[in-house]
Amino acid sequence: MSSKVVLITGTSSGIGLAAAVGAAKAGWRTVATLRDTSRADALRKAAADAGVELDIRQLDVTDPASIAAAIDGVISDHGRLDAVINNAGAGHLGTLENETVADVRQVMEVNFFGVLHVSKAALPHLRASGGRLITVTSVGGVVGQPFNEAYCAAKFAVEGYMESLAPVAAKVGVTVSVVEPGAVATEFVSNIGVDLEAEVAAAGPYADALQAYLDRTVSQFLSGAQTPAEAAESVLEALTADRPAFRIQTSDWARGFTGTKLSDLDGSAVLGLTSGWVG
Repeated sequence: MSSKVVLITGTSSGIGLAAAVGAAKAGWRTVATLRDTSRADALRKAAADAGVELDIRQLDVTDPASIAAAIDGVISDHGRLDAVINNAGAGHLGTLENETVADVRQVMEVNFFGVLHVSKAALPHLRASGGRLITVTSVGGVVGQPFNEAYCAAKFAVEGYMESLAPVAAKVGVTVSVVEPGAVATEFVSNIGVDLEAEVAAAGPYADALQAYLDRTVSQFLSGAQTPAEAAESVLEALTADRPAFRIQTSDWARGFTGTKLSDLDGSAVLGLTSGWVG
């Protein structure tokens, strides 16, 4: 009962999987959750290869009953909760004129409200342990990016919410941090679930801009993407550092990219940068 307990969402692959294994290696009792436990084979193999044990549980961040059941189960079985890492999320590609408002709402439901639901359920237990609330956002939570309007809006919302919550949570003993990856070589991009050629063909007046954006983005992922394990190192920093920063980027590239926005008082630097992405 003395071992610290961390719950991580979205651990079937990518950063979540690497963070779960890394936390267990660092001595944390790690509750690795995922929406569909039938997809846990890669997680189990990674844990076995690393010689660590994970407590694998079902948790759907869009289902409050699933969240409550998972957290109640952790408290019942482990007696405490010392940290939560909100990692679950879903990518999205689209632009306003070519998608429905319902599409945008779904992106917000997973990437923003899912974080809020998990955080709200966990906070009483984090208060009791003097724990940590860590959320994996994105450089897209700082710099708006073409054809990622809905995704960036959700990540902006998460960043704003957590930045606002941090001093309030600190008053009751809970440390809040956000971790901002750039390009990471994970299944996240393929999990967007769209046919890129079909998207360009259906983009109408936006076709040329979309193709230019896709060409640039694919090139970036091929040449400069971090591995999930590299990005997860920053998540573990937020988990284990004595006094973690509120905002942590996962690479020098991410620091430079977000720095463009954070020092850009009139917005011209960001728009000058991203305008070049669409031809």
